Amino acid sequence: MSKPLTGRRVLAIFAAGFDIILAVNLTMAVLATRTFPGMVVENSYVASQNFNAGLEAGRAQQARGWKVTPEVKDKALLVTARTSAGAALKGAQVEALLTHPLGQVPPVRLALLPGPEGRYSATLPQGLWDMELTVQRGGERHWLRQRIEVG
Repeated sequence: MSKPLTGRRVLAIFAAGFDIILAVNLTMAVLATRTFPGMVVENSYVASQNFNAGLEAGRAQQARGWKVTPEVKDKALLVTARTSAGAALKGAQVEALLTHPLGQVPPVRLALLPGPEGRYSATLPQGLWDMELTVQRGGERHWLRQRIEVG
């Protein structure tokens, strides 16, 4: 024999349903914010029109084979740049654009100073940053983006 459907039982069913919905939404929100910070462009149409040009630049960068390795040590950004043959990439202009992931701090642009053996360096401000690193020599350009934390 089944129990009658009472007001308390209906309330419990509704509460359990909303608890499930709330738990799923919170889980999805946490996973979304931890994995992809999002991308903001001023004009999405213009960005979509430049998409193929960006792909071509990426293919050219990959074909060039430069090996650019950024490293954060203490409060310094150290970048080692090598050609595809492994030789030091000398005479390049190296710049880093640092933006705060949440936009709470104004962007910081750094020009890295050349050192020996294709190494470039600059002093970093403290914090969590999204870094866009650009290495240019002649008409050739290498670009990479990386999140860094400076303690």
